Amino acid sequence: MKKKSFGGILATALLAVAVAGCGSAPASKGPSGGGAAAPVKEEPKYPTKQIEITVPFAAGGGTDIFARAMSDYLSKEWGQPVIVVNKPGAGGATGTQAVLKQGSKDGYSVVTQSVSAVTGLLAGVPNLPFTIDDYQFIAKTTNDPLAFVVKADAPWNTIEELNDWVKKNPDKLTFASNGPTAIATFGVIQWLDSIGGDFSKAKLIVTNGAGDALPKVAGGHITLGVQGVSEVNNLVKAGKLKILAIASDKRSEFFPDAPTMEEKGIKGITASFWVGVAMPKGVPDYVVKKWETTIEKMQQDPAFQEKLKSMSVQGAYLNAADYEKYVKEETELFTKIVKDKGLIK
Repeated sequence: MKKKSFGGILATALLAVAVAGCGSAPASKGPSGGGAAAPVKEEPKYPTKQIEITVPFAAGGGTDIFARAMSDYLSKEWGQPVIVVNKPGAGGATGTQAVLKQGSKDGYSVVTQSVSAVTGLLAGVPNLPFTIDDYQFIAKTTNDPLAFVVKADAPWNTIEELNDWVKKNPDKLTFASNGPTAIATFGVIQWLDSIGGDFSKAKLIVTNGAGDALPKVAGGHITLGVQGVSEVNNLVKAGKLKILAIASDKRSEFFPDAPTMEEKGIKGITASFWVGVAMPKGVPDYVVKKWETTIEKMQQDPAFQEKLKSMSVQGAYLNAADYEKYVKEETELFTKIVKDKGLIK
């Protein structure tokens, strides 16, 4: 009698469990189920206030000129003010540090730099207050070949004449550069190596960007200027400077009469003047994407392209990932040059 009663109780309990299990099955979700789909999280609106772009060089140089053209475009595209602030010093390190280390990480602190303030500094300046890990690379925006310029009434009218003079008078060459590891320095090293010149006897005159350097070359205070085509544009057209050669494998569309180094048998000059955009590491992904897509759109805009041509600037877009890869590869190359030439004492 007890066993029968126990069996009945057990059967009843098992049935209850089975019924309860059926009733507690999870509801189907998504389009084919009866449950509600998870709401899509909207990205925060950006930008909603003024953006400050820092240029770590003096006003008037190629980096500054491009940054101002870009800021005009972005202001109109986004409906928010985008201003440019110049913070020159220490070969570009002063302004770069101000953004990477003191700037906000919300997309409103931006730095627009040339190669000298990126790979030049990273490759050759010890004890920088920032490292490559402090960068959120956004986009590479321009790429200009280097123009080798002298004052308009200088005694050299061709690069060959300058080559001969430099080899005979290696200790008389002075050249303008933002520092011992700035792009002009690398360009001069690669040029002298190619022609058999002696870089160790050349004298570097430190300047704060092309806006500072080129007037000094035009005034005869410095022998040689090595800057991007876009940077030398105004003073060349004004008759204050003359281009002896451009470090490129093809002639510039902006100065078609200027010969290339390649034409003159001078090879191995890979240094070029480029500009890119960066922010402090930690900026949200949606901000990076917003800048990437907008800069790519800007580079394809016919009106903006005309603006670039008026400044003799060559657009050259790389997205954040490709720009970071480019910087790392060039930094490795420049680091080798720094060691080989003993640029850091």
